[in-house]
Amino acid sequence: MKLLDRKLVFKGHRVEVYEDEIKADDGRVFHYDYVHNRNGAGILLVDDSEDEEKLIFVKQYRNTVGKDDIEIPAGCQNFPEEDFLVCALREAEEETGYVPAKVYYLTKIIAAVGIFDEMTAIYIGTGLEEGCIKRDEDEFIDIVKMTLDEAVEAVYEGRIIDSKTIIAILAYKDLKNSERFEKGMMLRKC
Repeated sequence: MKLLDRKLVFKGHRVEVYEDEIKADDGRVFHYDYVHNRNGAGILLVDDSEDEEKLIFVKQYRNTVGKDDIEIPAGCQNFPEEDFLVCALREAEEETGYVPAKVYYLTKIIAAVGIFDEMTAIYIGTGLEEGCIKRDEDEFIDIVKMTLDEAVEAVYEGRIIDSKTIIAILAYKDLKNSERFEKGMMLRKC
Protein backbone atom coordinates (compact mmCIF):
# COMPACT_ATOMS: atom_id res chain seq x y z
CA MET A 1 0.00 0.00 0.00
CA LYS A 2 1.27 3.46 -0.91
CA LEU A 3 -0.14 6.91 -0.19
CA LEU A 4 -0.40 8.74 -3.54
CA ASP A 5 -2.16 11.91 -2.46
CA ARG A 6 -3.80 13.57 0.56
CA LYS A 7 -6.27 16.42 0.05
CA LEU A 8 -7.71 18.58 2.83
CA VAL A 9 -11.49 18.57 2.36
CA PHE A 10 -12.59 20.17 5.66
CA LYS A 11 -10.91 22.13 8.46
CA GLY A 12 -12.93 22.53 11.64
CA HIS A 13 -12.22 23.97 15.08
CA ARG A 14 -10.61 20.74 16.30
CA VAL A 15 -10.24 18.37 13.36
CA GLU A 16 -9.06 18.26 9.79
CA VAL A 17 -10.64 15.82 7.32
CA TYR A 18 -8.60 14.56 4.40
CA GLU A 19 -9.30 12.37 1.39
CA ASP A 20 -6.42 9.96 0.86
CA GLU A 21 -5.67 8.29 -2.44
CA ILE A 22 -4.01 4.91 -1.79
CA LYS A 23 -2.45 2.58 -4.35
CA ALA A 24 -2.74 -1.10 -3.46
CA ASP A 25 0.03 -3.58 -4.18
CA ASP A 26 -1.99 -4.93 -7.12
CA GLY A 27 -2.12 -1.45 -8.73
CA ARG A 28 -5.72 -0.57 -7.89
CA VAL A 29 -6.38 2.89 -6.40
CA PHE A 30 -8.74 3.48 -3.48
CA HIS A 31 -9.98 6.56 -1.64
CA TYR A 32 -10.19 6.75 2.13
CA ASP A 33 -11.34 9.41 4.58
CA TYR A 34 -8.80 10.35 7.23
CA VAL A 35 -9.52 12.54 10.26
CA HIS A 36 -6.67 14.28 12.07
CA ASN A 37 -6.91 15.55 15.63
CA ARG A 38 -4.32 16.45 18.24
CA ASN A 39 -3.13 13.64 20.50
CA GLY A 40 -4.17 13.60 24.12
CA ALA A 41 -4.15 11.81 27.44
CA GLY A 42 -6.53 10.65 30.13
CA ILE A 43 -6.08 9.48 33.70
CA LEU A 44 -8.18 7.32 36.00
CA LEU A 45 -7.93 8.96 39.42
CA VAL A 46 -8.13 6.61 42.40
CA ASP A 47 -9.00 8.13 45.79
CA ASP A 48 -7.60 5.67 48.31
CA SER A 49 -7.73 8.06 51.29
CA GLU A 50 -10.89 6.53 52.78
CA ASP A 51 -11.72 2.98 53.86
CA GLU A 52 -13.58 2.42 50.59
CA GLU A 53 -11.57 3.31 47.49
CA LYS A 54 -13.35 5.56 44.97
CA LEU A 55 -12.64 6.20 41.31
CA ILE A 56 -13.11 9.80 40.20
CA PHE A 57 -14.79 10.60 36.90
CA VAL A 58 -16.07 13.69 35.15
CA LYS A 59 -19.61 13.93 33.83
CA GLN A 60 -20.13 16.39 31.00
CA TYR A 61 -22.40 16.94 28.05
CA ARG A 62 -21.16 15.43 24.78
CA ASN A 63 -22.91 16.70 21.66
CA THR A 64 -21.86 13.56 19.71
CA VAL A 65 -24.20 11.44 21.83
CA GLY A 66 -26.62 14.22 22.80
CA LYS A 67 -26.34 13.64 26.54
CA ASP A 68 -24.02 13.68 29.54
CA ASP A 69 -21.20 11.16 29.50
CA ILE A 70 -19.09 9.77 32.33
CA GLU A 71 -15.37 9.74 31.54
CA ILE A 72 -11.92 9.83 33.04
CA PRO A 73 -10.40 13.34 33.06
CA ALA A 74 -8.77 13.80 29.66
CA GLY A 75 -7.92 16.27 26.96
CA CYS A 76 -5.77 17.13 23.97
CA GLN A 77 -2.16 18.16 24.10
CA ASN A 78 -1.65 21.94 24.18
CA PHE A 79 1.05 21.59 21.50
CA PRO A 80 2.22 18.61 19.40
CA GLU A 81 5.40 17.92 21.41
CA GLU A 82 3.72 18.11 24.82
CA ASP A 83 4.52 15.05 26.91
CA PHE A 84 1.52 12.74 27.34
CA LEU A 85 2.05 12.54 31.11
CA VAL A 86 2.17 16.33 31.44
CA CYS A 87 -1.09 16.50 29.48
CA ALA A 88 -2.79 13.89 31.70
CA LEU A 89 -1.70 15.60 34.93
CA ARG A 90 -2.84 19.01 33.68
CA GLU A 91 -6.25 17.68 32.67
CA ALA A 92 -6.69 15.87 36.01
CA GLU A 93 -6.07 19.03 37.98
CA GLU A 94 -7.98 21.36 35.65
CA GLU A 95 -11.09 19.16 35.52
CA THR A 96 -11.19 17.65 39.05
CA GLY A 97 -8.89 19.68 41.28
CA TYR A 98 -6.86 16.56 42.15
CA VAL A 99 -3.17 15.89 41.55
CA PRO A 100 -1.94 12.29 41.87
CA ALA A 101 1.29 11.62 43.80
CA LYS A 102 1.79 8.32 41.99
CA VAL A 103 1.11 7.77 38.29
CA TYR A 104 1.09 4.49 36.40
CA TYR A 105 1.17 4.22 32.61
CA LEU A 106 -1.38 1.82 31.07
CA THR A 107 -1.28 2.14 27.29
CA LYS A 108 -1.85 4.32 24.24
CA ILE A 109 -4.90 3.87 22.02
CA ILE A 110 -6.41 5.09 18.79
CA ALA A 111 -10.16 4.83 19.27
CA ALA A 112 -11.01 4.21 15.59
CA VAL A 113 -7.75 3.35 13.80
CA GLY A 114 -9.48 2.94 10.43
CA ILE A 115 -10.33 6.64 10.19
CA PHE A 116 -8.77 8.68 13.06
CA ASP A 117 -5.14 9.33 13.99
CA GLU A 118 -5.67 10.77 17.49
CA MET A 119 -3.44 8.86 19.94
CA THR A 120 -4.56 8.88 23.57
CA ALA A 121 -2.28 7.82 26.42
CA ILE A 122 -4.04 6.34 29.45
CA TYR A 123 -2.73 6.48 33.03
CA ILE A 124 -3.83 5.62 36.56
CA GLY A 125 -3.22 8.14 39.34
CA THR A 126 -3.23 7.39 43.08
CA GLY A 127 -2.29 9.23 46.27
CA LEU A 128 -4.47 12.20 45.38
CA GLU A 129 -3.65 15.66 46.67
CA GLU A 130 -5.72 18.84 46.45
CA GLY A 131 -4.93 21.00 43.44
CA CYS A 132 -6.81 23.79 41.73
CA ILE A 133 -9.72 23.41 39.30
CA LYS A 134 -9.10 25.49 36.15
CA ARG A 135 -11.75 24.39 33.68
CA ASP A 136 -12.02 25.72 30.14
CA GLU A 137 -14.86 28.19 29.61
CA ASP A 138 -16.83 25.60 27.60
CA GLU A 139 -16.45 22.82 30.21
CA PHE A 140 -19.44 22.21 32.47
CA ILE A 141 -18.33 19.30 34.60
CA ASP A 142 -19.74 17.39 37.56
CA ILE A 143 -17.50 15.06 39.57
CA VAL A 144 -18.73 11.47 39.89
CA LYS A 145 -17.22 9.03 42.38
CA MET A 146 -17.75 5.26 42.15
CA THR A 147 -16.25 2.15 43.61
CA LEU A 148 -14.43 -0.08 41.15
CA ASP A 149 -17.33 -2.56 41.22
CA GLU A 150 -19.83 0.24 40.49
CA ALA A 151 -17.68 1.48 37.58
CA VAL A 152 -17.39 -2.01 36.08
CA GLU A 153 -21.16 -2.43 36.41
CA ALA A 154 -21.66 0.95 34.68
CA VAL A 155 -19.51 -0.29 31.78
CA TYR A 156 -21.49 -3.49 31.33
CA GLU A 157 -24.83 -1.69 31.71
CA GLY A 158 -23.87 0.83 29.01
CA ARG A 159 -23.81 3.83 31.35
CA ILE A 160 -20.10 4.35 30.63
CA ILE A 161 -19.49 4.23 26.86
CA ASP A 162 -16.26 6.22 26.37
CA SER A 163 -13.55 3.87 25.08
CA LYS A 164 -10.59 5.32 27.00
CA THR A 165 -12.63 5.21 30.20
CA ILE A 166 -13.69 1.59 29.65
CA ILE A 167 -10.07 0.60 28.99
CA ALA A 168 -8.88 2.41 32.13
CA ILE A 169 -11.55 0.81 34.36
CA LEU A 170 -11.12 -2.74 33.10
CA ALA A 171 -7.31 -2.53 33.06
CA TYR A 172 -7.31 -1.16 36.61
CA LYS A 173 -9.55 -4.00 37.72
CA ASP A 174 -7.20 -6.51 36.10
CA LEU A 175 -3.99 -4.91 37.39
CA LYS A 176 -5.14 -3.70 40.81
CA ASN A 177 -3.62 -6.48 42.87
CA SER A 178 -0.85 -7.53 40.53
CA GLU A 179 2.85 -7.16 41.26
CA ARG A 180 3.27 -5.59 37.83
CA PHE A 181 0.97 -2.70 38.75
CA GLU A 182 2.73 -1.83 41.99
CA LYS A 183 6.34 -2.32 40.92
CA GLY A 184 6.75 -2.02 37.20
CA MET A 185 4.62 0.81 35.95
CA MET A 186 5.12 3.80 38.24
CA LEU A 187 6.19 6.92 36.37
CA ARG A 188 5.92 9.60 39.00
CA LYS A 189 6.15 9.56 42.75
CA CYS A 190 6.13 12.76 44.79
